Amino acid sequence: MIDYIRKLFGKYKRKGVIVDTNILLLLFVGSVNKKRIYKFNRTEQFSPKDYDFLVEIISYFSKIVVTPNILTEVSNFINQLSEPERSQALEYLAKALTKWDEFYVESSTATQVDKFTKFGLTDSGIISLAQGKYLVLTDDFKLANYLEKIEIDTVNFNHIRVSGWKEN
Repeated sequence: MIDYIRKLFGKYKRKGVIVDTNILLLLFVGSVNKKRIYKFNRTEQFSPKDYDFLVEIISYFSKIVVTPNILTEVSNFINQLSEPERSQALEYLAKALTKWDEFYVESSTATQVDKFTKFGLTDSGIISLAQGKYLVLTDDFKLANYLEKIEIDTVNFNHIRVSGWKEN
């Protein structure tokens, strides 16, 4: 599996990777306070080591791709943090957006995705945007399985966070 993931990462290094909500939330919470990762209900399944690993992954790709729907979810979750971490995380978000590519997927387009009622607006936007263009990095098992089924390249962060992806 690791060889397959390395191959996918290499294929999309320059093309780009769409990073899903929970993974971005881990990035911003960890950027503010690694100890908060365990204590924040939206990131408690992750560890500071996962954060470090994610930073390594994000820095590998030339292009990070997001949608307004992903960013809205991330922002709403960040707003559940207490001060000063909330403001600091939003500052990190604002700074990151100057380097990332944000693509708008019209809601009317996202709702035309075959399984819209199963996945909702944000994930349907990811499905619509990723097809034939980008790798998807998610921790959403249901979404990752569906993407693989419809032949959209995806990596489930939970599958690589333990074993890594680089050669030793």
